[in-house]
Amino acid sequence: MILLVAATEMEALPLAGKKIAQPHELFVAGVGLLETAVRLTRRLGEGREGISLVLNFGVAGAYGGSGAGLLDICLAGSEVLGDFGICHEEGVEPFAGQLATSVAFPLDPRYLAQAWEILGKQDYGCKKGVFVTVNGVTATARRGAMLHAAHNGLCENMEGGAVARVCAEFAIPCLEVRCVSNLVEDRNPANWQLAAAVRKCGQAVSLLVDHLILT
Repeated sequence: MILLVAATEMEALPLAGKKIAQPHELFVAGVGLLETAVRLTRRLGEGREGISLVLNFGVAGAYGGSGAGLLDICLAGSEVLGDFGICHEEGVEPFAGQLATSVAFPLDPRYLAQAWEILGKQDYGCKKGVFVTVNGVTATARRGAMLHAAHNGLCENMEGGAVARVCAEFAIPCLEVRCVSNLVEDRNPANWQLAAAVRKCGQAVSLLVDHLILT
């Protein structure tokens, strides 16, 4: 079974009630690292039997210079906690010594390769790379440029790092798919394409669930 994880009902809606070939469960984990970690840990703790893959999906903001644009489908090679550490005006310094901890989490390369091939055959023109998870959405081009440079980030979100970390703890493969709803720039909701991104992400995820070979 594939556990489909979205942060919000809005992002999950395109898959709600949709006929999908493979067994699956749609799970809304909540917004942000904390809520997602708590809810997903509780769900997997109640019973992870039969779950072959966690597929995390939703929308994202693309960093300038990353090569990703509006309504591009993006696949995560890894997740990094972008603002975990000592926050200076011009950057984030990692903790050292006894406070040092891992902030980067690779996603399953086997399912990433499958997803890349499946979506490529349908001319989705996917991008893949490092996803940056933040506690607070970036609202300035300057901060976006800093996070992009610090992590070679493709796009940012608020939950992916939590999903990747929890899946690692439960030894469950994780795949993450997002559609770009906005560019990371000086905040301007007039430029967003949220509804279209939600629809396109749902289409991509539906295609993946129908064609992924679970191992």
